[in-house]
Amino acid sequence: MKRIINPSRRRFFAQTGAGLLAYTALPSWLQAMEGMGEMPKMTPNKASANFHPDVEIDLTCQPSTVSILPGQPTRVQQYIAKLVKGPANTLTELPGSYLGPVMRFQKGQKIRINLHNQLDEVSITHWHGLHVPALMDGHPLYSIGKGETFVYEFEMLNRAGMNIYHPHPHNTTASQVYQGLAGAILVNDEEERRLELPDGEYEIPIVIQDRRFDSENQLVYAGHMRDRMMGFYGDRILVNGHPDFNLDVASRAYRFRILNGSTARIYKLAWDDNSPITVIGTDGGLLETPVNKPYVMLAPGERLDVWADFSGRNIGSQLAMRSRSFSGVLPKMAERMMGGGMGGMHGKALPVGSDYPIFSVKVTRQVSDSPALPGKLSTYHHYQISDTANPNKPVPIAISEGPMAMLLNGRPYAYNDILPSERIPLNTVQLMEIFHAHGGSGGHGGADTAKQSGQGMQHGGDGNAEGSHKMGGMGMMRGMNHGGDNNVEGGDHQMGRMGMMGGMGGGMGMMMSMAHPIHMHGQSFQIISRTIENGESEDYATVKDGFIEGGLKDTVLVMPGERVKVIKPFQDFKGLFMYHCHNLEHEDMGMMRDFLIE
Repeated sequence: MKRIINPSRRRFFAQTGAGLLAYTALPSWLQAMEGMGEMPKMTPNKASANFHPDVEIDLTCQPSTVSILPGQPTRVQQYIAKLVKGPANTLTELPGSYLGPVMRFQKGQKIRINLHNQLDEVSITHWHGLHVPALMDGHPLYSIGKGETFVYEFEMLNRAGMNIYHPHPHNTTASQVYQGLAGAILVNDEEERRLELPDGEYEIPIVIQDRRFDSENQLVYAGHMRDRMMGFYGDRILVNGHPDFNLDVASRAYRFRILNGSTARIYKLAWDDNSPITVIGTDGGLLETPVNKPYVMLAPGERLDVWADFSGRNIGSQLAMRSRSFSGVLPKMAERMMGGGMGGMHGKALPVGSDYPIFSVKVTRQVSDSPALPGKLSTYHHYQISDTANPNKPVPIAISEGPMAMLLNGRPYAYNDILPSERIPLNTVQLMEIFHAHGGSGGHGGADTAKQSGQGMQHGGDGNAEGSHKMGGMGMMRGMNHGGDNNVEGGDHQMGRMGMMGGMGGGMGMMMSMAHPIHMHGQSFQIISRTIENGESEDYATVKDGFIEGGLKDTVLVMPGERVKVIKPFQDFKGLFMYHCHNLEHEDMGMMRDFLIE
């Protein structure tokens, strides 16, 4: 993210008394943005003589080339892994893919991973979904430079499930993931083993991503501010790093481990013959019982465990997984522009919410035996509001969008900028509420649009908001006052409306009412309620049946106008654990904060 105040202007502030007064008069959140990229340089963690791993892996992030499309190879960034110690099946390569190998771990294993950075930029790897100490979580604070090594050591505490490893350096997470740095982690435990679910060749990782290429097969990435504000969208769908992915199967049951590895794109997954999708697990592992859905919404960072049964289908029969049409995750103007060709010189983006294929399945051989779908999958503890330390005062996670920044709780990311609500006592269970701070009605236009003629627009709050923050916009400015209405620290956010938005013509009205997948590091949480302010819209009706109500989650898609309450434990480990939007362009623009567990 570009800083609001550049370094030369900062030097002016530092060297003049008037400048110092001007700087100190800035709103506190704008001061935070000024210093948001300046973290202390930490010494990379080294191996401990007292840690005796069951599994050790050398993991290198490096530049590489891979053939993705016919013709010239594509330059990528890639994870390369070597097993130093552990079971032979710990690492499984995805043939011909830029993606990192699938890592397979067992609950209770002690794991050491030596991360070697061979990129020409800093990086660090986050274990998305894993419950590990703060030092081992891949916080941007611990980013390492080229030639440096960071050693992770932790015990696998997670139950069985699918997790992710990907970079997490501040400001460049999205670009590094987009260029190829990502992989899947499969954890197994005794409870899952007893089910005898499909495994081996019948357990298939499905990593869905969208990408855009130029005429020489090189990746094209966000070249315009709108690509960051809306999220960057490609014009091709890749599965496991391959376009036009086709899967040959036998006439039996399979287990598809599906991951949305896109930086911004949201999918509405459905079989093309309208048969239900049978979901047996989500982010945090197996559900208690299977769930049949007509479609399932899948936002960046979310995972699905799908039982796909091709028994009874004849040889030669085909089936396709599609993303079906839906609306409401982007402002209406952005949806219209994308449908009309938004994307620039290297092709237009595949419109978000349109109908398109993801991958196809073809039955190529007949078999006589197939496992049965278990009626009971797993058990886990269900938290109640009475179990929480704050049943009457949820920890707020307030989403707000601005023309130059994406904010949580009224503030962009800044190191060592912890709000009181972000200080969490160790070994507590917390009630949390995620909501849109601009009063979001869930609609696009309406009262918002009616106010774009120049006068201010005010969404009243009901108090407990600390401070008043004003942001000057660019170009044609009109005031817009967004009041906090849920104990949001940072309170009233008076943000200038930016006219034309770099040629988009949408201003702040365009920036409002976007869907955001909110990811919280550390332990999984449970969703206890979803509510829509001012009633369900036509847009919400196109997605509402695709949410999995039960199970454990670490990422939740929050639609415009929606309030989501979750219960999350904060156990075992002190330190900084991030929460952020997993639209990675938004994360890099500042929609990221720290919880301090103490």
